[in-house]
Amino acid sequence: MKHSYMKSMVVACLATLSFIGFNATATAATNYKVVKGDSLWKLGKRYSVTIDDIKKLNNRQGDMIYIGETLAIPSKTKVLAAETTEPSTAAPANTAKPEPKPEAKPAEPATPAVSISASERDLLARLVEAEAKGESYEGKVGVATVVLNRVDSPKFPDTVTGVIKQVVGKAYAFSPVQNGSINKPASEDSKKAVEQALTRKDRLDDSIYFYNPKTATDNWIRSRAVIKTIDHHVFAK
Repeated sequence: MKHSYMKSMVVACLATLSFIGFNATATAATNYKVVKGDSLWKLGKRYSVTIDDIKKLNNRQGDMIYIGETLAIPSKTKVLAAETTEPSTAAPANTAKPEPKPEAKPAEPATPAVSISASERDLLARLVEAEAKGESYEGKVGVATVVLNRVDSPKFPDTVTGVIKQVVGKAYAFSPVQNGSINKPASEDSKKAVEQALTRKDRLDDSIYFYNPKTATDNWIRSRAVIKTIDHHVFAK
C-alpha cells in the first residue's frame, strides 16, 4: 500500500512539472563612448533605459558626462527557461507533431544614431529643401549630413539650430536663412532625407562644406579637400 502511494505521488509531481516554466532576467551592458552633444537623457532615450539605470550601473551620483569617456549602458533581455516534460516509456510511433517554424520578423526601420527635437528636425528639413530643391534624394541626404557633421565638429556650434543660424562675418552661413527661403515648408523627400542622415550610416567622411562649383564665388571654398560630388553640389572638408 505504501509503495503504491509513493509511486502515485511521483507520477503526479512529474505531471505537474511538465506544465511549469519560468522566466529569468539577464542583464547585459553595452559599452558606449561619449561624443559631443551626448547627455544621459539622450542615451537613455536611445537605448530605452532610464537615467537612473545608467547612473547606477556606472556608480554615478551626478548627471555630468564627458566627451571621450566610456559608459556602460544597460540592456535587459528576458530569457525563457526550457519547459520540463515528463519522460514517456511507451510513446506511439509517428504521433509526434512537427514543431512550427518561427515566423520571420519584418525588418525594423533604421534607428537614429542621434536624437534632435521635432522643431530642429523641421528646421533641418526646411534647410535641406531650400539648399537641395531639384537635387536627388542622395543630394538632400548629403546636405543634412553636412549640418550634422558641423554639430559634431568643434569648429561649429553644437546644436542643429546653432549651426543653421550661425552668422559668419556679416551674413548667415547658409543663404536660405539670409534670403528667407528656409521659411518655406519642406517636402516629404527632404523630411525623409533628414531621418536617413540621423542614422549616421554615411557621414561623407565628415564633410563640413558643400557648394555649387558653377555658382560659388569664394575661392577659399574651392581649396578644401573634395570628398564627393552629388548632382550639382561638391562636398568637402
